[in-house]
Amino acid sequence: MIPYGRHIIDEDDIRAVAEVLRSGWLTTGPKVQEFEQLFAKRVGAKEGVAISSGTAALHAAMYALKVGPGDEVIVPAMTFAASANCVVFQGANPVIVDVDPETLLIDPHLVREQITSRTKALIAVDYAGHPADYDALKPLAEEHGIAVIADACHALGASYNNRPVGSLADLSTFSFHPVKHITTAEGGMITTDDPQLAQRMRVFRNHGITSDHHQRETQGSWFYEMVDLGYNYRLTDIQCALGISQMRKLSTWIKRRQAIARRYDEFFDRMPCIRALTVKDNVVNSFHLYVIKIDFAELRTDRATLFAKLRAEGIGVNVHYIPVHLHPFYQNNFGTGPGMCPIAEGVYEQILSLPMHAGMTDEDVETVCSTFQNVIEH
Repeated sequence: MIPYGRHIIDEDDIRAVAEVLRSGWLTTGPKVQEFEQLFAKRVGAKEGVAISSGTAALHAAMYALKVGPGDEVIVPAMTFAASANCVVFQGANPVIVDVDPETLLIDPHLVREQITSRTKALIAVDYAGHPADYDALKPLAEEHGIAVIADACHALGASYNNRPVGSLADLSTFSFHPVKHITTAEGGMITTDDPQLAQRMRVFRNHGITSDHHQRETQGSWFYEMVDLGYNYRLTDIQCALGISQMRKLSTWIKRRQAIARRYDEFFDRMPCIRALTVKDNVVNSFHLYVIKIDFAELRTDRATLFAKLRAEGIGVNVHYIPVHLHPFYQNNFGTGPGMCPIAEGVYEQILSLPMHAGMTDEDVETVCSTFQNVIEH
């Protein structure tokens, strides 16, 4: 099976982790700050806050902005559930908005229609590695006094108008799950230029306590205070050491993903019933996913059949995503349902994600293409 996503771990990564395992600090130690500073510099931000997952990063961002009961946060329909769940974690209401049919990014025109006096923030998801339209979203947010959070979990290494993802929003969240561009096994990061927001999130990830063990050890103190209700969302030194090692290879891995995307583009350009998502001229796409839209009526088949046949042939296709408002939790608790976001709903029925990860060889890519063509012909 050629999976849709996969991590790469080499001997440098293993050595980096082993060094920490032999050290005196396995968690809340010096590697955490080292990783934060390295990551923030890479994406052009002043502050980085390491955290236990991309979902925890989103939750911390909501906390930092003081999102709470009675507030509304705008979220795109085409995303992983965590983009909306983080709003619910804080007792607020997610407002689901439809997407652009060519990019599957949140539609700024529809965002404007959904802003109310209760709107506290907007979450822009950089779907599949393509940055959202920040030139439209940021002025709109400033006009209404709301914050912009970039759910950049797909887009490490991408850029928009020559500015790196991670420096485009008030807060930017990242994931280091094994299928992402780099991995810490599980893990995440939030970047921002606001030191006060960064400090709120550091307290939040540490049970709401103002200092961690390493800080108290350095200061020769035992005293600490819990100032708010937080969570144990810390990222360990072991994971941060892995992240530091992985960051050294990020640029090479992004280039490899882009080369795979170019080969897929060439292949699907010959198939009129299949189209890749549009990539705008002013962005560099880091291709967490390679998503295609398929005219199943033209092919005289359906997605379930094509999906099963490709998987049977060893091609690990997937689907990203069921629109958030169609999940039973949101239908049962927030009154969402079919017909609410017709573009996302229609496109969802057409999409497949192809294998896309930096570990794929040229032979793997050609196998995906040739197998796809053989299955289509049959």
